[in-house]
Amino acid sequence: MSLSTICDGAARPAIARLAGLLGVAGAHGAAPRRAMTAFAIRIASAALAYLSQVVLARWMGSFEFGIFAYVWVWVIILGTVVTAGYNVSVMRFVPEYFERREWALLNGFVITGTAVALGLGTIAALTGIGVVLLLGDRVETYYVLPLVLALACLPSFALSDTKDGLGRSRGWIDLALTPAYIVRPVLILAFMAAVVGLGAPATAVTAASAAIVATWVVAAGQTLLIRRRLMRIVPSEPAQFQLAFWTRVSIPIVMVDGFYLIMAHTDVLMLSLFVGPAEVAIYYAVVKTTSLVAFVYFSVTAACGPKFSEYNAAGRREDLVRLLAASVRWTFWPSLAATAGILAMGMPLLWLFGPEFTAGYPMMFILAIGLMARAATGSVEAMMNMMGLQNAIAGVLALATAINIALNLVLIPAFGLAGAAIATTLSMCLVAVLQYSVARRRLGVHAFILGGARKGEA
Repeated sequence: MSLSTICDGAARPAIARLAGLLGVAGAHGAAPRRAMTAFAIRIASAALAYLSQVVLARWMGSFEFGIFAYVWVWVIILGTVVTAGYNVSVMRFVPEYFERREWALLNGFVITGTAVALGLGTIAALTGIGVVLLLGDRVETYYVLPLVLALACLPSFALSDTKDGLGRSRGWIDLALTPAYIVRPVLILAFMAAVVGLGAPATAVTAASAAIVATWVVAAGQTLLIRRRLMRIVPSEPAQFQLAFWTRVSIPIVMVDGFYLIMAHTDVLMLSLFVGPAEVAIYYAVVKTTSLVAFVYFSVTAACGPKFSEYNAAGRREDLVRLLAASVRWTFWPSLAATAGILAMGMPLLWLFGPEFTAGYPMMFILAIGLMARAATGSVEAMMNMMGLQNAIAGVLALATAINIALNLVLIPAFGLAGAAIATTLSMCLVAVLQYSVARRRLGVHAFILGGARKGEA
């Protein structure tokens, strides 16, 4: 009997139960198979994204890889922010409009999300490039050209992020995750290999140039495929727009995403103020390795987010609470098992990047604590976003981000890479505590692994 058969047999009953909670159980076990397929795509995407970083690090060396890691962090943060929150609010509005068969509003929302991503992405790219050039000598020379090139990725990165959310809102995991997390890293490596094969050096400049081509190809292809699939199921009604309302809901959500991304990446950005690219590369490899645990959280949240919106729109409060309880269990226990495995394999995993990267192994234990704190509350943040509490979540993350920046400024000079890890972990623990408190006070639910997620006391 093969290992895959054994795993399939062991996982099928549990996945069937999850499919039932998500309201997608169907005849003849089709839904569990779809759930397993989605889970497999997420595993493959996480593994491929990680391996692509390993290949780049081996190819470029720690110094050049550290430069590329630094500039790509800016792309991740700014590329998410310039979606103006439409990349997440799409998972609230699209399920609602499908539930109510409001096709004109659905068409208007999709058009608006696309226009916002491309428009704000272009403005941010041009502004960012101008700032880098104006700063001149105040930016280290080796960062300037890679930054300029990487910023050119912002419109396509934002567009792909918005289409990712649209795909997940309909359960189209293939069109949501595969382009950005499987196709894009493969294309970056392929384009870089082609250019290096023609005689170019394997540097951060080369990698950033490859990223420009890859992000634009992926964004264009993803947009066309999702548009084609939507046209099959959405009537061709004239678009109706509620721009003020959509933006009022979306902006706090982008603040949530922006604050979280800043908090999650402040350590890498601020390390560059105190250490060189080689040490930044070591820490970045540690973060990428430890963050493999987070794929469990994102997988569960991607599955539950649209259902939270659907249940909320239909007034199904009991189903909301049950689904939140399931998300806590399905996030925490697999995350705990994944953390144990990754920490056990930490040294050889870091060695894959290069022998010098193993120096970051102790930081993995520190960062793991923060990831488990987040996992302990399940998809409570996604539920609150879908239920209109995005302002409260934005406030929580704004406070945690400010504290995170202050901690990094104090702890990095004192403890180096370990200081950055401590600052990040303390901030993530604070977020978990505050989000639990908000959910308890505003919604009356207990979103924590000890005791599960249940109705609070009146």
